[in-house]
Amino acid sequence: MGYAIRRLLVFPVVMFGVSVFVFVAVRLVPGDAIIAMLGTESGLLTPDQRAALAAYFGLDQNWFVQFWRWFSHVLQGDFGTSTTYGKPVLEIILNSFPLTLELALLSMLIALAIGLPAGVFAATRKDKPADLILRIVAMIGQSTPGFVVGLLAIFVLSVGFGVLPEMGSFVPITEDPLRNLGQLILPALTLGTAFAAAVIRISRAAMLDILSEDYVRTARSKGLSDRKVIWRHALPNALIPVVTLSGVEFGYLLGGAVLIEQIFALPGLGRVVLDAIQQRDYALVQGSVLFVAFNFMVVNLLVDLAYSALDPRIRLDKG
Repeated sequence: MGYAIRRLLVFPVVMFGVSVFVFVAVRLVPGDAIIAMLGTESGLLTPDQRAALAAYFGLDQNWFVQFWRWFSHVLQGDFGTSTTYGKPVLEIILNSFPLTLELALLSMLIALAIGLPAGVFAATRKDKPADLILRIVAMIGQSTPGFVVGLLAIFVLSVGFGVLPEMGSFVPITEDPLRNLGQLILPALTLGTAFAAAVIRISRAAMLDILSEDYVRTARSKGLSDRKVIWRHALPNALIPVVTLSGVEFGYLLGGAVLIEQIFALPGLGRVVLDAIQQRDYALVQGSVLFVAFNFMVVNLLVDLAYSALDPRIRLDKG
């Protein structure tokens, strides 16, 4: 509990640092915010109209004034209004985040369901043909970009089977679970298989280290079956690096798998942020990045707490 409280006290400091970074970074993107908002119609503006728009959005002030005005509203729970959607930023984030969260959870489930058993299987058959094949598959999986896998999946389905994944109109899981799963299963497989390759390699290496420990040899000398030794005694300790990797990957997925959401036309958080950057929608970009950063810190905290659950020898309050 003491460790968790100390970590929570650091959250505001990190969030402030992220807010400063994203505020500066988004304004360093080349281009004019007014032109990005209005497109071709911006050429019809008179200088007075342009100045009025800049004053309305606060772009006529220096960066320090703009930052303080925005950050003081954030402290009150107001992330501003999106110039692209004309809605409160927090409302847009909360509407698009459930899709990204569902995609991230489904991808992680697929990755762990494939990668963990395969990694353990490879470790128990070290240097045998099965181990070599799995290592090659894992290397190919990690080397292939996710958007390539997604495009190939769409091509195979359309050319080989004459079907296309349903795209364009997302259906929430609360309305139609089966249709929702049909829309997300292919993107989740695209993301999950790529991460599964990393899980195979990490879990294999961790399991090989654990299997050489003295307590594993002691368990075997007592007559325990290999199945009990591997899954009951060795696997919990081998899960620690897998949990670490999963936490980092899950945090990135919560930020939105931008390319995958773009390929499959999913209105998730990553696609929203990409559109906001292209439209120079400062409030939406800044609010989305802060939201993602907060989720990332929460996931990392949960991962650290999971360490002590997996291995009681780890005392977080002493570190």
